[in-house]
Amino acid sequence: MGYVRLDVPVDHPDFGKLFPCTCRQEELQSRRHETMRSMSSLKILERYTFENFHPDGHGLSAERQRNLRLAYNRAVAYAQRPEGWLLMRGGYGCGKTHLAAAIANDAIARGTPVLFVTVPDLLDHLRGAYAPTATQRYDERFEEVRTIPLLIMDDLGTEHGTPWALEKLYQLLNYRYMARLPTVITTNNSLDELDPRLCSRLSDTDLVDMITILAPDYRQTGTDYAKMEMNTLPLYSDMRFDNFILRQGELSREELDNLRRAVELAKGYATEPAGWLVFTGEYGCGKTHLAAAIANQRVKEGHPALFVTVPDFLDYLRASFYPQSAVPYDKRFEEVRNAPFLVLDDLGTEYATPWAQEKLYQLFNYRYVARLPTVITSSRTLEKIDPRIGTRLADVSRCTVFSILAPSYRGGPPRRSGKGRRRRQ
Repeated sequence: MGYVRLDVPVDHPDFGKLFPCTCRQEELQSRRHETMRSMSSLKILERYTFENFHPDGHGLSAERQRNLRLAYNRAVAYAQRPEGWLLMRGGYGCGKTHLAAAIANDAIARGTPVLFVTVPDLLDHLRGAYAPTATQRYDERFEEVRTIPLLIMDDLGTEHGTPWALEKLYQLLNYRYMARLPTVITTNNSLDELDPRLCSRLSDTDLVDMITILAPDYRQTGTDYAKMEMNTLPLYSDMRFDNFILRQGELSREELDNLRRAVELAKGYATEPAGWLVFTGEYGCGKTHLAAAIANQRVKEGHPALFVTVPDFLDYLRASFYPQSAVPYDKRFEEVRNAPFLVLDDLGTEYATPWAQEKLYQLFNYRYVARLPTVITSSRTLEKIDPRIGTRLADVSRCTVFSILAPSYRGGPPRRSGKGRRRRQ
């Protein structure tokens, strides 16, 4: 019959219970493996291995090459010894799915049971277990997924976030969190964009090893940022360091020294952009010219750069929701937040609806976590900027904030130095 009773004393907790015999256990194990194979996406991903991954990328900067190779080395190490969780973050096409699939294929070669599945597909498989024609009950299917020795979940955050879906994901990941079961997760999102319950689990550095991959979409290598619709840098092509006017004879000594330091700071950043550079000051003080000069210098040296004013960026995002939009919202947002070098001009002049504040925070937080070079200009002080963004800008370990003291330049005749600031009309 396939089931047996154990020969145990009457007071034993297993007395009288039916257990699958050896042949039955083998049959059930085979069925479970077949279920996992049917749910897994590995049949179409078997070509993704560590051997055909390019850890130096294609045309990447030295910094991004180091970052991608670090992600590759950590994935290889995890495949050899899958313990804890590995979380890989990054934009579309950066290589995280390839590395996750390579871990899964390596596990198969080693004989380790593994399930590789995108999160939307996983939820569909769970929903399918409710159908009358399902060959497996929901509780059996869910149990097999949450107890699989190695689970790889691709594209967390792309699922439709219904209450049911969020609840199932939390139950699944919480179980594996408590049991410390090896789990690999990839996502395009920052942690604060995920369900708070999932975020708290993924933020546990004792269990989770997180790496953010900075490489852009390899399928879009060679993108001409100068021709991107949002990029207004061509309109500022005449703003360079060699034609920046220091306004000698017009400014006070303090203002002139301050402006000279701003130029030196901008030139240094253009040569070696690291972290963020923020210029504040009143309208017409020269901050936009310096930001554009930095970007133009980067382009002149062969590096991509995206220059966009904050209000324009939000308008482009809003326009992407229209049915006739040629560019979907997620792609439009990705173009900006993953730009290799980004200038955000006029922060604080946007119409600050809750939606706009949320989108800007997501953009700033992603680039902050990913440490992507960013130049920001604003006529506001940090105290008047959204506190969530202001805290990022106030981090002196990643951000340099420089306040330009010069008044608005109006092109009037110079005045003699040493007589203080000219009277403004």
